[in-house]
Amino acid sequence: MKNSDPPTEEPTVDLERTRLYVVERIASLLESQVRSQLFTENIGELVKSVHQELSEHLDHTLSLVDKFNLEDEDRSCLSERLLSSRSRYDRLERTLEILFKERQRQWSQNIALLQQIALEFNHTIEGFKNSLVEKDLLERQSKILETIMLSHEKVTQWKALVQEILSGFHTIFPFNFFFIAFVEEKGLSLFLYYLGDYSDEIKAMAKTQLVGEVLEQLKLPKDAPLDIEEFHISTSESIHLHLDHKVEMVTVPVPDLEMSKLDGILGLAFGSSKKLSAQEASVIRSTLAVMVMVVGSSKTLSRTLSELEYYSTHDPLTGLHNRRYFQELLSYEEGRSERHRHNFCVLMLDLDDFKDVNDTYGHPCGDSVLIQVAEIIVHSMRKGDIATRIGGDEFAIILTETNKEGGIAVAEKLRLGLRELCFLSPDGKEFHITTSIGIVTFPEDGDKVADLMTGVDVGLYRAKQMGKDGVGTIRSSGELQAGRTIRDNAEKLRQALKSHRIIPYYQPMFDLKTGEVVAFETLARMKELNGDTISAGMFIETIEKYGLGRELDRIILENAFSALHVLKEKGLPLPRLFLNLSAQEIQGRGILGFAEQLCRELSLSPNLIVFEILERDAIGDMTNMRKFLTNLRDKGFSFALDDFGSGYNSFHYLRELHFDFVKLDGAFVRNILNSKIDYILIKNLNHLCQELGILTVAEFVESHEVLMALAGMGINYAQGFYLGLPASQMTPLPDNLIIPETKLE
Repeated sequence: MKNSDPPTEEPTVDLERTRLYVVERIASLLESQVRSQLFTENIGELVKSVHQELSEHLDHTLSLVDKFNLEDEDRSCLSERLLSSRSRYDRLERTLEILFKERQRQWSQNIALLQQIALEFNHTIEGFKNSLVEKDLLERQSKILETIMLSHEKVTQWKALVQEILSGFHTIFPFNFFFIAFVEEKGLSLFLYYLGDYSDEIKAMAKTQLVGEVLEQLKLPKDAPLDIEEFHISTSESIHLHLDHKVEMVTVPVPDLEMSKLDGILGLAFGSSKKLSAQEASVIRSTLAVMVMVVGSSKTLSRTLSELEYYSTHDPLTGLHNRRYFQELLSYEEGRSERHRHNFCVLMLDLDDFKDVNDTYGHPCGDSVLIQVAEIIVHSMRKGDIATRIGGDEFAIILTETNKEGGIAVAEKLRLGLRELCFLSPDGKEFHITTSIGIVTFPEDGDKVADLMTGVDVGLYRAKQMGKDGVGTIRSSGELQAGRTIRDNAEKLRQALKSHRIIPYYQPMFDLKTGEVVAFETLARMKELNGDTISAGMFIETIEKYGLGRELDRIILENAFSALHVLKEKGLPLPRLFLNLSAQEIQGRGILGFAEQLCRELSLSPNLIVFEILERDAIGDMTNMRKFLTNLRDKGFSFALDDFGSGYNSFHYLRELHFDFVKLDGAFVRNILNSKIDYILIKNLNHLCQELGILTVAEFVESHEVLMALAGMGINYAQGFYLGLPASQMTPLPDNLIIPETKLE
């Protein structure tokens, strides 16, 4: 029997040597069993042979006993002894036969057991070998996955990321080719990577074969439009390939492209001329599944980051640069022009009454207008000029190396071009728009960004004041300071609103027939941080320009209604309360609902409240004004038209709209004693209103003589500094508070 020393290594280290060792030992045992069996069989044959000879000898001896000359007694004794020996031989033969059969059974059983042990051991060893192979493959796969480290730089350059991954992939699983399939707008895009250097014939062969298999495995038609992009990745060790080689493919498709959201990726394909085991193919397939997610997500993130980067500086609707980019470029252009002593112009464009387009034709039509306006602006620019949309219907342009005359020429060209542009409404009707443009020049109108922005704002405001559809410029440094003041006031007002430093003041309004105080006009005042009180009249332009009227109106309403509620709680007579509203409130912004809610909460009657709006604001939006008045009266409130007669020569709105009160413009009232024209205007305006059933209120009553003249005309109510200054509280009203008779004489 051959002896073999056991391996010194652990079985798990060298399974093959362990298997050979165990097989040799089992073979030795089998050999020993066979030798023992043969030896036993030989002994058995020898025993049988000797037994046979002895048996024959006994038989022969028994046959001779009678011939011996022996006494009967001796003869009988000898026969018995011989028969007894024969019987023992027979039993011995039977016992040996049983023993040999049992030994034969045990030998067969042992041999079968050893064979089974050998088979089971071999199966176990094969299982261990497979486990070790899978562990090796998994370790190799882990090394690949470790190379997939995402970062901002890699995500934005996903093609380079793929090449980096494939380089690491190749060192662990050597292969020839790699495919990535994407669905693009133009068709199917295939990215083919060659791992190593190949001849043109080999690459053409591989491309034809692999494209066909990719289309087949991804279940795409053979005539699908293709856009193939090829990459060559250098490797330290190339796999040699011949034209007759079959490239083995491992392909992983994405089952549901829409659900996966992998930015159009269809799948990946791994191509190798080396024969892959089933386990290797399985590990590679699982690795490809991970790469599908990584590559698809990287491409998606790359596109998303690119879009975010684009839209951080661009307007998504028009494609123009946005406010942020405009401000950055304006600062850059300021420094550049200062260094090179160049002029440049800034144009600010605002589409006139653009809200009407949205209200009349809808926002999609308005968006279409903005897009076409942007196209006109871009086509009117020179190379190097910057066109931006800074918000809503406002556009800004930087004209590099341009003086004021050149800037005005460009502004006029743009204004006329946009004026002539014809737009189509959703129902096919043609309409036009006009544009107001403000312009400033560096450094003539300002040498700092803040000054330029203030100046162009002033220019645009002037263009609007001149009747729109024009180009406005600043004329002096004083205007620039005025514009800066408006901006400063806007910030002051915002801070005051936030810190509740806007408070109502109340000016009494007298009935000129009875002399009673019948109402108070509520006026906004701002408390400065040092305790001074400033009239909100100083902020009128700021309020209108920056749209702060809505918040201001609500604060004044809430405080004034609360003051009226205090009078009610004290059991005092309640006067009417006149409250000014900004023009924006007639656009249906909910001020009436807010006032109605306050009346319910404070148990005040709506007929105590009179809302007043300036004449120019009221008739500037007749459609919404009509709706506003209807809603106002439905809720029980009254309405007063403020500054009636201030600059309008048509009274058709008196026919279209019904007012409860008309407040005659104070510019005429204060001068009725010195101007016959003003006297006649006030007298006739009052007569007209009285005939229409509208109560009149004279403002700016500053002397006894003016008061008497107004009373003589039949004016209903009057207010002014002569009658009472605005105060922080409504003065409690006695039952019969009468204006002193000296004032009525």
